[in-house]
Amino acid sequence: MWYKKFLQIWKTKDLRNNILFVLGMLILFRLAAHIPIPGVNAEALKQFFQQNQLFGLISIFSGGAMENFSIVALGVGPYITSSIIFQLLTMIVPKLEELSKEGEAGRRKINQWTRLLTIPLAILNSYGMIVILQRSNSQILAQFTSLTLVATMLTITCGTIFLMWIGELITEKKVGNGISLIIFSGIVARIPQVMQQTFQSYDTQQLLNVITFGLIAVLTTAGVVFITEAQRNIPVSYAKRVRGMKMYGGVNTHLPLRVNQAGMIPIIFAISIILFPSMIAQFFLTSKTAFIQSAAQYIINIFNNQTFYGVSYFLLVFGFTYFYTAVIFHPQQIAENLQKQGGFIPGIRPGSHTAQYLGNVSQRIMLAGALFLGILAVIPLVINQFSPISNLTIGGSSLLIVVSVVIETVKQIEAQMSMRDYEAL
Repeated sequence: MWYKKFLQIWKTKDLRNNILFVLGMLILFRLAAHIPIPGVNAEALKQFFQQNQLFGLISIFSGGAMENFSIVALGVGPYITSSIIFQLLTMIVPKLEELSKEGEAGRRKINQWTRLLTIPLAILNSYGMIVILQRSNSQILAQFTSLTLVATMLTITCGTIFLMWIGELITEKKVGNGISLIIFSGIVARIPQVMQQTFQSYDTQQLLNVITFGLIAVLTTAGVVFITEAQRNIPVSYAKRVRGMKMYGGVNTHLPLRVNQAGMIPIIFAISIILFPSMIAQFFLTSKTAFIQSAAQYIINIFNNQTFYGVSYFLLVFGFTYFYTAVIFHPQQIAENLQKQGGFIPGIRPGSHTAQYLGNVSQRIMLAGALFLGILAVIPLVINQFSPISNLTIGGSSLLIVVSVVIETVKQIEAQMSMRDYEAL
């Protein structure tokens, strides 16, 4: 029974202490998310986020801290961006690729560079966010001076570094990924507020809408779990080998290929790209040249169009799923490793034929993963078009984060429990 598992976890002292430490760090993050930066018009800021769908997406990765304009307003966004940049560079730059293959020492060096790159990214992001808020609504940061601007940028940058440090401390406890858990806690912390707003504006005529929303939420969650765990098992056989007086191999196993190998990365890429034109256009709204000002306003208007925004968002997520999977999945390398270990796929020749077969299978199952991620990303827009309850909006990307983090955390805790059971034998 499930309660016996909880009792077993609680009775394991070091695992219990690790879980309590993680909970303490997440509480510390939520406290920091509610410490506002002075000089901000909270009411004007709240109205801005309610009217701006694009910045609502960015706020997901700050756990709502951006809406409060707190000391951790950027969340772990700059660190995620830095990690993605180095992941891509590792696949492109030969020296970084060699460094990543040097084991723990190489990974530590790349992680150190990732942390260093986070600092300038956080400074740029904080400046861009402040400028956009000032130009979008002059009342939000009306009391800001040049000195206040510099102090605020430094404060927000330090807040990001603080969250990055907390995330790494959590990861070291091996009960979940620290950065993912920070985003997860931010999403979950917003649920009571959404429910409160819903019940405040609730009437009996909205009962059918609430029931429909609940059904869609359950189905979406089930779909996220299914796709997150779905995989294609490729049969692999190992030939028998005799070394001295012992025989090795001669076993049948499988090579798992996940339907969604890219995880949340395509959605993060798509959000960054789709926000870029509008963010740049904001800087040219006050241009003295009429043509530039009109072009900037046109770009902002077209990206505020829900149909154009939804179609663009879907296509970007779909395309980036294929792109990122191609970056991280190397059929040729897998085929070479199988051949070196004496493994082969029944009916497929080792070497290039195996690599081609794996590539074809990956392309076929990737179609389902790409379509799912694209649909998941635009679900909130579709719901908004048909539901009059604006508070009840299913965040597809939020659900993907929540479910993925829960699954990963449960697996890590179960792995630690299994390891302790093994050591006790």
